[in-house]
Amino acid sequence: MSTERIGILLMAYGTPEHPDEVEPYLTHIREHYTYIPGDKRPSPEMVADLQARYRLIGGRSPLLAITRQQAAALEVRLNGRGANGAAGDVEFRTYVGMKHWHPFIHDVVAQMAADGIRRAVGIALTPQYSRLSVGGYIQAAREAIAQAGVPLEMTFVEHWHDRPSFLDALARRVEAARTLFPEERRAQVPVVYTAHSLPAKILEWNDPYPRHMEETARGVSERAGVQRWAVAWQSAGATPVKWLEPELPDVLAQLRDEGYRSVLICPAGFVADHLEVLYDIDIEAREEAAAMGLQLERTASFNADGDLIDVLAELVLEQVASAAR
Repeated sequence: MSTERIGILLMAYGTPEHPDEVEPYLTHIREHYTYIPGDKRPSPEMVADLQARYRLIGGRSPLLAITRQQAAALEVRLNGRGANGAAGDVEFRTYVGMKHWHPFIHDVVAQMAADGIRRAVGIALTPQYSRLSVGGYIQAAREAIAQAGVPLEMTFVEHWHDRPSFLDALARRVEAARTLFPEERRAQVPVVYTAHSLPAKILEWNDPYPRHMEETARGVSERAGVQRWAVAWQSAGATPVKWLEPELPDVLAQLRDEGYRSVLICPAGFVADHLEVLYDIDIEAREEAAAMGLQLERTASFNADGDLIDVLAELVLEQVASAAR
């Protein structure tokens, strides 16, 4: 009996690898969002600002390297922990596709088809669903499948923001990060859960993204015994449209005004270290907090940690089992 090979497509945002790729990278992003009016080309100032941010975190984002590590660990986990017994005589092969830079999702789907993959599971590495974010990943994959010209059946995990194993893992990170504060203040430290902001227009669509973040934050807080928590949006784009509120600096100011002198950031909308974590939180938000007299710390990112790989493996095996019924 032959072994079926099932493909796993992990999808992430994408990041330039070199400073000279910043301009085409930004152009690609801006061309894909209709809410950005007029000329889609980024200004020289916008390009220079992003290049400067990358320099401050070591020259480039580690997102692609980390996503590949996650994919490799997931493949080992799926092929080595009784997956065949649960899903039939199968072998799993993982792939990494990016939405806005190489390796592009459409190129990776073409490679999956060329490798003989005819059944696959797609997972965006963003736990909370929005039509603009996860929906865009799924659309890109479906368009690529249609262009591949082969019968490749891919099912998608649309969200996993409230999965108990995910909430448990985040709660453990919150508990571990509390030790960064003086012992007498740990129990009272407020936790701010952040995710990438999106244009406020999504509220007109009844988009579930804000609700999903609230559900993640509440689930983690209940598990970790957090008394004061909030959701804040970070990393809004430099565009003239209105973005989600409240923004992170506003929440920090509110906590200061309430008398707090410490704050823990849990970037629950991200699963890997990248620019939005290493610069927007670790540098920019930390400087803003210090100016307000706040000690700011954050929870450790999942990266390729076993906690995240366990969650992803659960998602894959459930999709495979569901498709087999």
